[in-house]
Amino acid sequence: MAFYFTTEDVEMPSFQQKEIQEWIQLIIKEYTKKAGDITYIFTSDEYLLKINQQYLQHDYYTDIITFDYSENEIVSGDLFISLDTVSSNAEKYNVAFLEELHRVIIHGILHLLGFNDKTEEENLQMRELENSALGKLSC
Repeated sequence: MAFYFTTEDVEMPSFQQKEIQEWIQLIIKEYTKKAGDITYIFTSDEYLLKINQQYLQHDYYTDIITFDYSENEIVSGDLFISLDTVSSNAEKYNVAFLEELHRVIIHGILHLLGFNDKTEEENLQMRELENSALGKLSC
């Protein structure tokens, strides 16, 4: 089990990596699964757009793209996060950048745990799960 935080074309955001790792492990454990290798790659909008176009054939900006490599009870994946979109969404929803970053970080984990947000109903459930998980974050 290992967590990795890296960047592509942006500077690493300032956040408490150790506490975030412990929080992610706690959330994964709540779903009776175990953390495998999880990599967060922080990028710009343009970088993530290229990933979206190349691998998903989507031509739009997004805050996160999750590649799921989970097997059985081991949760693993690569999570690409656009810091540009996290920042603009923080402004849009009138929340601190770090709060929005935490939301997107756990959003990706919820995808790895099997939750989707394609329909309105799934989207509402995802928000509830995010809010529940955010309430357990100690930093």
